[in-house]
Amino acid sequence: MRELKTFTIPFVGLKLGKHQFEYKIDKTFFDFFEYQDFNDANIAVDLELNKKTTLLELHFEISGTVNVNCDLTNEPYNQEISNNFDLVVKFGEDYNDEEIDLLVLPHGEYEVNVQQYIYEIIILTVPSKLIHPGVEDGTLQSDILEKLEELSPKEKQEKEDNEDIDPRWNTLKKLLTDK
Repeated sequence: MRELKTFTIPFVGLKLGKHQFEYKIDKTFFDFFEYQDFNDANIAVDLELNKKTTLLELHFEISGTVNVNCDLTNEPYNQEISNNFDLVVKFGEDYNDEEIDLLVLPHGEYEVNVQQYIYEIIILTVPSKLIHPGVEDGTLQSDILEKLEELSPKEKQEKEDNEDIDPRWNTLKKLLTDK
């Protein structure tokens, strides 16, 4: 996969200690990954890189909104998201990203690209079931909701006792209530 230069951090020239990086994520970021589930996005990513002599510690903080369609009504709304993630970057013989929170870069590497980690954090932060807040509190007026209400099963009306019912059924009903 191509890498976006904006998300490549050249750590060789950095002094030991903490360094701050900020990224603004919008819809074009997800278009790069060919991810079409978001109508729009406005996300801030704060990345703190702590450079030590033998490793790098990365701490991601994300917060913002993604505009998605409700699973029930298909109405668009802004879903608030917030999450954090820690990643340790060590150096070894070969590139290895099999562990969730550990990345091994070959000796001699001078930069790390964080775009994939940012993408995955955001995607995993969005709830699996997207429900418009107006559906939960009953304030959303939607044609789809009205149709769902119309088609939902209603409680059956019990027949009144005074209607003509075959007496044999009454006898059978007594068997159900006897224990």
